[in-house]
Amino acid sequence: MAEPNILLTRIDNRLIHGQVATQWTSTIGANLILVANDNVASNQMRQKLMDMAAPQGVATRYFSVQKTIDVIHKAAARQHIFLIVENPEDALRLVKGGVPIKKLNIGNMHMSEGKRQVATSVAVNDEDVAAFRALQDAGVELSIQRVPSTPVEPTSKLFE
Repeated sequence: MAEPNILLTRIDNRLIHGQVATQWTSTIGANLILVANDNVASNQMRQKLMDMAAPQGVATRYFSVQKTIDVIHKAAARQHIFLIVENPEDALRLVKGGVPIKKLNIGNMHMSEGKRQVATSVAVNDEDVAAFRALQDAGVELSIQRVPSTPVEPTSKLFE
């Protein structure tokens, strides 16, 4: 089985939206945006809304985390995949399930109750921090960056 051509995996609680669809997809050269999210996988309305934000000529797929684990190794070599998840726990589930994620871009994790702001657009709680540690331990390279044109922020902020 060939390894899937995952160009970048990104955590963004908004999943597909303007910045992701335009800047990241064109910068990395993706022709497929794969959203691994249990809720969106069964929500046609959200899928249609996200399809409107996807660049023309870029395919979209909406799979549950488990379906992503089950089918990612069947991806064709011509599929240049931009994988998007909502949170670090889902990214960790993918890695534990055998999805070959080498780099994880931490984009947007909005502030909510029980979270603390650690970077420009990243707020974490203890569960998030534990997932990031486990991802690092699994050999995944973490980076915090909102869009390709903004500087990369130090990942040490996640663990402070």
